[in-house]
Amino acid sequence: SGSLLAFGLYPNIGMLFVVSPIACVGVIYFLRQIRPEDIDHNAARGLVLSSKTTKRKASFDGDSIKKESSYNPPIINKEDKIKTKPSFVFGFGSASDKDSSHLDGTPKADTPLKVLRDPLLLTFILICFCFHTSNGTVLPLVMQTLAIENGRSGILMSGLCIIVAQLFMVVSAKICGDYSGIYGRKRLFILGILSVPIRCFILTVLLAMKGDGSSSIINILILSTQLLDGIGAGIFGTMYVLVTSDISGGTGRFSLMLGLTTAAMSIGGTISGYLGQALAQDLGYREAFIILGLLSLLPVLLYAFCMPETLPKCNSVPPVLSMTSIAEGENEDEEKYAQLT
Repeated sequence: SGSLLAFGLYPNIGMLFVVSPIACVGVIYFLRQIRPEDIDHNAARGLVLSSKTTKRKASFDGDSIKKESSYNPPIINKEDKIKTKPSFVFGFGSASDKDSSHLDGTPKADTPLKVLRDPLLLTFILICFCFHTSNGTVLPLVMQTLAIENGRSGILMSGLCIIVAQLFMVVSAKICGDYSGIYGRKRLFILGILSVPIRCFILTVLLAMKGDGSSSIINILILSTQLLDGIGAGIFGTMYVLVTSDISGGTGRFSLMLGLTTAAMSIGGTISGYLGQALAQDLGYREAFIILGLLSLLPVLLYAFCMPETLPKCNSVPPVLSMTSIAEGENEDEEKYAQLT
């Protein structure tokens, strides 16, 4: 509705606001492809560690369903559905006086205060904050270094910065989705956040080589560093959701934890914008990249020495089960599970 209103108020640039309604139509279409009976609400919010929905071969091809009947919705008993109402007990006092539903064996979600006391979650929130504080402003600074003294070609290269990063982000996100269940979360996550200090170091060297002059070769090399931005963003964007899901397993508070980590990322990105511009204005671009590179080492060290491997090892679904295998319905038979474990 906002895009349609802007389209009417600003007819001269109205075509800019057409993209959002078109994308919205796509979102609605794909949301309608999700079958309500496929959703295990307890597993979705992290209340239980396994779900029957991951053990069924799912085919989203309507023709194949009609011809071969290759897909059947998972059978979830009524007693498996959520019995408890959302908890508004924040951890003060005892909830047993008001609610005795825990006596019937129904899984209970942790209170928000108990979630906030989890040292593993707090460490991961700090890592997300530090990563985006150091990384959020690197792209604008790179775009500025390319736009200065390059006229229209600088504007073009600034746009290419985003395109190059997005392309590599898609590839790295796909790789993480395929292999994070095989090799674990920690190795891939460290690889993703380590891209920032490496990128800042390369930018510092390139700016030192460039000096006060303008070199098209150096500008192209500066542009090529955006592939590291795409790799880091793709890995981080995929892995932080998976790590949050691992941490929240059994708590029933996945959405709360994801909201906390996302808020830390947003706050860090906001601070990063001011910090980077202030450093570039007062000290220069080269010095700004040096300081941001040193700051980006903090989340690397925190994750390497303070975060354990969060991939579950003893779930009913084996750890080699990847995101792609779930989506394609692989590893569904009990015999295969026994062989893999």
